[in-house]
Amino acid sequence: MAQLTMVQAICDALQVALEEMPEVLLLGEDIGKNGGVFRATDGLWEQFGDERVIDTPLAEAGIIGSSIGLAVNGFKPVAEVQFLTFIYPAFEQIISHVARLHTRTQGAFPNSIVIRAPYGGGIRAPELHSDSTETFFVHTPGLKVVVPSTPSDAKGLLLAAIKQPDPVIFLEPMKLYRAFKEDVPTGWYEIPLGSARLVQTGTDVTILAWGAMVPVAIQGASECGKSGISCEVIDLRTLDPVDEETIIQSVTKTGRVVIVQEAPRTLGLASELMAMIQEQAFYSLEAPMVRITSYDVPVPMYALEDEFRPTADKVAQAVYKVVQEGGK
Repeated sequence: MAQLTMVQAICDALQVALEEMPEVLLLGEDIGKNGGVFRATDGLWEQFGDERVIDTPLAEAGIIGSSIGLAVNGFKPVAEVQFLTFIYPAFEQIISHVARLHTRTQGAFPNSIVIRAPYGGGIRAPELHSDSTETFFVHTPGLKVVVPSTPSDAKGLLLAAIKQPDPVIFLEPMKLYRAFKEDVPTGWYEIPLGSARLVQTGTDVTILAWGAMVPVAIQGASECGKSGISCEVIDLRTLDPVDEETIIQSVTKTGRVVIVQEAPRTLGLASELMAMIQEQAFYSLEAPMVRITSYDVPVPMYALEDEFRPTADKVAQAVYKVVQEGGK
């Protein structure tokens, strides 16, 4: 075990992958000599050289297009987009080619691509650096979407993503990059994609969250615990495929649901989760489900960012609401 932050765990995962899989290549803006804008690739260029840790021009479409070419020729490219909101110039490549190559070729060509991107707010960055647009990729067939919330999960999920035969969008919450350290296993280990993490057990309310919203959900649940309300907190970890079994088992037990989503409200993942729960666990519900989200506006500047994003207090208020409406 090693005590690592999330960004250190990601760097560790990339180092392990480069050591153990000669077909792995890293490419992205400033990831080489500079070690990445967040230092997620710090030291890897010096260790593996510029043929495996490749500094690219400021050209996201070129980064993803190059990754497609590398993948079909048997490499496993891990591409970094410096911020998720810089990915839009490459969106056509991702939607039209990365996501469809397997189907288009009936599996004739390999398509093992991981696209890493720091995302989300809470670090006082400008609005174009702080979007939470994971739903774009969850909505796109052919892509897997992963969002870790702890250092150990970040490493295990990233290594599992690199081993996947199909493309993975790996979103890294900037708010959590250096938020805390925890024990992270050394060497290679994987956390299966599609497996949620039961953060804490409870009997009264199920709280679903992912990424930077997991600590917010935990804080909200802790506040409710002072009032005798027992909250079960689930970290989705993988948004596509999502762990439906764990979610439904929890909702069947608690009968109440609160979903915490950093992204804007309209057509977010929370809406899809509510629809899935409605279809599979309607008769277990004792109160209407509640979602806490950001607003349907661009991410505001610093002074309003905390008001814009979900908070522990908003989570607690939502829990009180579903408990009261459920008659507890």
